[in-house]
Amino acid sequence: GVLHEDLRLLLDTALPPKRKKVVLGVGDAKMGAAVQEELGVQCQTGGVVAELMRGIRLHFPALVRGLTAQSAAKAQLGLGHSYSRAKVKFNVHRVDNMIIQSISLLDQLDKDINTFSMRVREWYGYHFPELIKIVPENSMYCRVAKFIGNRRELSEESLEGLEEIVMDSAKAQAILEASRSSMGMDISPLDLINIESFSRRVISLSEYRRGLQEYLRSKMSQVAPSLSALIGEVVGARLISHAGSLTNLAKYPASTVQILGAEKALFRALKTRGNTPKYGLIFHSTFIGRAAAKNKGRISRYLANKCTIASRIDCFSEVPTSVFGDKLREQVEERLAFYETGEPPRKNLEVMKEAVVEANEVVAEVKRRQEKKEKKKKKREKRRLEALAAAAEEAKEENSVMETEENDVGAKKKKKKKKQQAEESEAEAEPEENGLEEEEEQPLPKKKRKLTVEPEQEEEEKKKKKKKKKAVAQDLEED
Repeated sequence: GVLHEDLRLLLDTALPPKRKKVVLGVGDAKMGAAVQEELGVQCQTGGVVAELMRGIRLHFPALVRGLTAQSAAKAQLGLGHSYSRAKVKFNVHRVDNMIIQSISLLDQLDKDINTFSMRVREWYGYHFPELIKIVPENSMYCRVAKFIGNRRELSEESLEGLEEIVMDSAKAQAILEASRSSMGMDISPLDLINIESFSRRVISLSEYRRGLQEYLRSKMSQVAPSLSALIGEVVGARLISHAGSLTNLAKYPASTVQILGAEKALFRALKTRGNTPKYGLIFHSTFIGRAAAKNKGRISRYLANKCTIASRIDCFSEVPTSVFGDKLREQVEERLAFYETGEPPRKNLEVMKEAVVEANEVVAEVKRRQEKKEKKKKKREKRRLEALAAAAEEAKEENSVMETEENDVGAKKKKKKKKQQAEESEAEAEPEENGLEEEEEQPLPKKKRKLTVEPEQEEEEKKKKKKKKKAVAQDLEED
């Protein structure tokens, strides 16, 4: 009912200022009602408008410049994809597809475990036929058969292990006594190995079924808590699976929910003009089993009504809670007691007022917890970003230090090279006195010139040169 901001801006700019007598032709009735409510412009949706909209849609590429039929087809395809994506995209924690798959797998596992357990009973019954009457439960029978193996090896020492499996000391003692006087045939070790391995497989399947049931219970508490609190997780999951989704179940009236799962009997009754069925899948609820035979139809009708309310609350509430489911369950209990004892139940209005108050408190608490979680998440994200920024700064500082060290090393090398070149130029520029060349002072090779000479050694060499020059001058004077 709220007009989109872009559409409102477009209509405000396109329509004239005095638009009291303006009549718009809109293809969608809902959009026309929204435009009339928001902008006060009269809209027509039926009659000629539909034909005009159909013609505009057909010749749209010819009416708009630069738009071809191919680009219009691409735009329509993109719009269809975005619409489908928006329909599919919703909260991950409230996906009912997982419930449908898990309840289907649970039903299949029940059938398979029952079939395999009967196979183990027949197979191991040739060796120990008395065990079938003592241990009637399928999964327990498979565990006992795997534990016993060859009945001739069963003794008083294995009595404690049997008690742990059977959870009854009398049953364990009866199994031990029956093994001593059994009428079964002997069995070979190879056959026993096959029976034990098959029993192990059946036990693992039954354990997986138990885990799957826990998963279904947790998933139903997230997706449809009110429905599961009212009628149970398994029956609620079967209703969702049969309807196709929680949204489809919420759209059904109570009369359809009542006979959901009994379509075959309904059509047969309509065809033969017989009595229509009173209940379908909701027959597996405990309420109908507890009701008297004459009240089963009435309690099933009342329960279907409450199931419809619970499914709609679960489907369309932002924060689903089990408060409404608990209150609806109390109402069904009161109605059941009314059928049996005649005690009048509470009115629906009073119960719903109490449920609304409690649900608001629960929703506020859930929102408070979610806000705390979001704050903690933001703090963790902020710390992570700060740590990343600090690490980046440290890396930059290390790089700058490395660069300065490299620059210092390069500058030192350049200074050394300049110093060596200055020393070489000074050594070459020294004048030779009186044109005398001494054999001892021969020019050094280039490789040796490059070597650095300490200042003290240079002074000593200069003093030696001066002394030699004085000695040469004195010899010349004497001559």
